[in-house]
Amino acid sequence: MRRATPIAALALLALAGLQGCASQRSESALADANTAFQKVKDDSDVLRSAPRDVIRAGESLARADRLSSYIGTGADVRHYAYLSQRYSEIAGEHAKLALNQERIAKLDLERQRLQLALREAKLASVQQQGKWLEAQINALASEQSDRGLVMTLGDVLFDTGRADLKSSASRTVLKLVQFLQLNPRRVVRIEGYTDSTGAPEDNLKLSRDRAQAVADMLVDLGVDEKRIEVEGYGDQYPIEANASERGRAQNRRVEIVFSDDKGKLAAPR
Repeated sequence: MRRATPIAALALLALAGLQGCASQRSESALADANTAFQKVKDDSDVLRSAPRDVIRAGESLARADRLSSYIGTGADVRHYAYLSQRYSEIAGEHAKLALNQERIAKLDLERQRLQLALREAKLASVQQQGKWLEAQINALASEQSDRGLVMTLGDVLFDTGRADLKSSASRTVLKLVQFLQLNPRRVVRIEGYTDSTGAPEDNLKLSRDRAQAVADMLVDLGVDEKRIEVEGYGDQYPIEANASERGRAQNRRVEIVFSDDKGKLAAPR
């Protein structure tokens, strides 16, 4: 009987250790599920696209939280926490799918509208149209320097943090397409820039994506992709100080650099 007492004590200690590990796993699962749920709950796109999945995630999380206060329910806590996290992930994926579908539909409609406008514009006199377009491009150009003729598309053509062109960009892009059609030897380099807000690597990607969005629209409207170069410079080469909102807005831009009429384009920066 004396020998049995230490063995029983060791068994109790082992059991307590196992319960402690299980409790830690349950707390970790709850924390992960709560983080995932808060992320989708606070995202208006997710709430709009996948409300049922968000509700299920919340219900499973609430059940896991209630069970966590009872001894011996660790497995159930982890089960419902897992369900909650999976529902949150599913909601996020549904939202991404819905946003992509909306974006594709919007781009298709805008492309059709621009193509129709382009066909209508071709009915005008080519000679008069060419002179008018050249004057328009020169009026929109911000500088004539060793880089060549440069036209700036401001930040107003994009939503904050996004690379999708707004419909307000249509007129400018259409003029650019027509100008290139009437000047088949000219080529362009499309350069994207951002302000200094955010991480440099994110700014570099956003600037490249915005320049590419303009390039894609030109190609969709009939410009040969061989006549287009794309560069992203991120927050490099600001034209105003980033200390004010006005300055940052000026720095968020896409620049179109034109070659000369023989197709010679200045070297990239």
